[in-house]
This record gives sequence, structure tokens and C-alpha cells, in this order.
Amino acid sequence: MTDVVIAGIGQTSVGEHWHISLRELAYQAIEAARKDAGGLLPQALFVGNMLAPTVSGQAHLGVLIADFADLRGIEAYTVEAAGASGGAALRAGYLAIKSGFVDVALVLGIEKLTDKVGPEVDSAIATSLDSDYEAVQGATPLTQAAMLMRRYFHEYDVPQSAFAGFPVTAHANGAGNPHAMFRKAIKPALYERVGMVCDPLNIFDAAPDADGAAAVLLTRSDLLPPDTPHSPIRVAGSSVATDTLSLHDRPDPLDFRSARLSVERACYQAGIAIDQVDFFELYDAYSIYAVLSLEAAGLAERGQGWVLAEEDQISLKGHIPISTLGGLKARGNPWGATGVYQVVEAVLQLRGDAGDNQIPEAKNALVQCLGGPASTAVTHVLMAQ
Repeated sequence: MTDVVIAGIGQTSVGEHWHISLRELAYQAIEAARKDAGGLLPQALFVGNMLAPTVSGQAHLGVLIADFADLRGIEAYTVEAAGASGGAALRAGYLAIKSGFVDVALVLGIEKLTDKVGPEVDSAIATSLDSDYEAVQGATPLTQAAMLMRRYFHEYDVPQSAFAGFPVTAHANGAGNPHAMFRKAIKPALYERVGMVCDPLNIFDAAPDADGAAAVLLTRSDLLPPDTPHSPIRVAGSSVATDTLSLHDRPDPLDFRSARLSVERACYQAGIAIDQVDFFELYDAYSIYAVLSLEAAGLAERGQGWVLAEEDQISLKGHIPISTLGGLKARGNPWGATGVYQVVEAVLQLRGDAGDNQIPEAKNALVQCLGGPASTAVTHVLMAQ
């Protein structure tokens, strides 16, 4: 079958967009992506979103955004998978193109958290947990991550300072991303002295919630117009895997099983081994997630993921660069939109358009987003043509 390719990308800056509505934020990303693709007109729109019905008071995003973007009449609906919503929307767009029923698909990730403030946002985010057994007890994604980090310390006798390299690397890379929420590098000494947000997670171990919209246009390689402004990027592998929703139902909570399965399946489809990946855009909503994702992907042994940061193997010049434009930690975490932002940033790397953050001769990208503590894992392998 003909290859599925990314023909255009667009994104807004990530931050607190108090002055702009959800639909206007979406429109900006869509217009940027369509312009980048030479004006391709989509036949379908897949919207990755997690929180709009609760935080923005708006469901039915497909028609809302298609209408506002002057795309009336096309197929359009929302895909939700908690923090993996953006990646799941890309998966839906990929399958639509691969099936032959759609020639051009628009994938949008959108989140507008500033439509509410304070505890209401925390409660909305907690809906990604098991309501009957976790959220009802006051658990949140933050407290889950803290428990996982505490368990990791217990299992592997690792000092907390060992995690410093992950936010340090992310912020160093975010400094070179004009769309990032935080564009200032930090030093390990600062990581050591900042306060806790949920012991043992300190303020640099948790990504900030944010607003943002990112979009990609997918099509088949044989449908690309001859005057396409950029070399297309091939979606060589695509996989979704799931685990239990509740952490307490897992034999080993430190085993991100769905993350491992989705990486294995996506790499198999792409015909590459994990050591052929040039960089990894992982889901570093929390430092512990970065460690467990590296281990699940097979890039580190169990209990050794933190060593990659200590040995500087995850920096732009390292063996396996991660969070190359800041990741969730420095770019910001617009939840349902995050998976699409990751793909946009990977495309910039593969095109050679990442500026000061460019990885020389990058050809293969591994991109993964997670819903909850890998309750859902969506992985894509992207390849330069």
C-alpha cells in the first residue's frame, strides 16, 4: 500500500492563552499546517482533546472546529485517550489514509486549560484515573507519579539527585524552542534546592499544564502536489496498546507494559530495531515517566534508565536524545494536544528545521505519548524520505 506521509505541520506557542478562545487557538494551528502543506484541503478532521467538555464546557469539537475553520461538510470528530489523545488522533488519521477511504486527513491536538483555574482543573485532570477506586480517594496523576517515583527509589536504591538530568536536559532544549512555555536552561544545583510539589516530586519533576494547539496534515505519498514546500515525512509505524486503568491492578507498577508493546509493534511495522532510532520524543510529564519509558522501550535495563541522564546520553549530542525541543517539561503540557506537538517537533528534526536544537543527520524518530501511567500508550515511528 502507498505510504502515509506528513505533508504539513502547524503549532501555536504553548502557554497561558487567556485572551483567545479554544476555537481560535485551533484555527491558528490548522491554518499554519495547511499553509505548510501547500494548501492541501482535508476530507476528514480528527481532534485530539481530553478536557474541553469539563474545562471549556464544550463537547462536539469536530463540528465546532470544522465550522470555524471553514471546512464545513467534512468528516470530523474527537478522539480521547487522556494524555495520549493527540497520538490517538494521529493513529485515527493514519488508519483513515491507510484504508483508502480518506485522501487527506487533518489531525489536530487542542487544549485550553485556562478556561478554568485551581481545583476545578485538578478535578478535571483526575478524570483520567479510575473514578471508583483512585480519583474518589483523592488520587491525581501527580500523586500517582509520586508513588511510582517512591517505589522506584525503594526497588533500585537510587538517590533523588539521579533524576536531575531529565528536567535539566529538557530545559536546555526548551531554550532553543520559540514555541516553548519555558525558554531558560536550569542547572543541577537548582534542581537540588527547589521545593516539593508532591514528595518526592519537586517542581522540576512535573511538567506545567498549559494551553496549546498543534496540527498535522496526512496524505498518501502519491497524492502530494508537485510543488509541496517540504520533503514529506513518512509514518512508518503506528501502534496503540493498553494496560490496566488502575495502578493497583498491575503485578509490577514500574513495568510500563503498554509502552513496551507499542514500541515493539511500531518498530516492527517500520522494519527497524530500537537501536536504529535517532531520537525519542517521550512523554516526560513527570521525570519518573521519562525513566520508565526509556526502560520500556528497551533503551535501558530495568532500574537503569536514570543512568542515561547521569551519563549525558539523552542530550542533543548523546546516544539517544530525548525531549529535543523541550519535551513536556519545558515546552509545557497541553494534555490532549501533547501527542500532536511531539509529532510536529519530530518532523522539524527530520526536515532539518530544528535550528540550534538540530540533531545532525536524523532519519528515524520514535514518538510516544501516554494516557495515565501508560494505561494507554501510542507510539509512532517517523522516517525522513
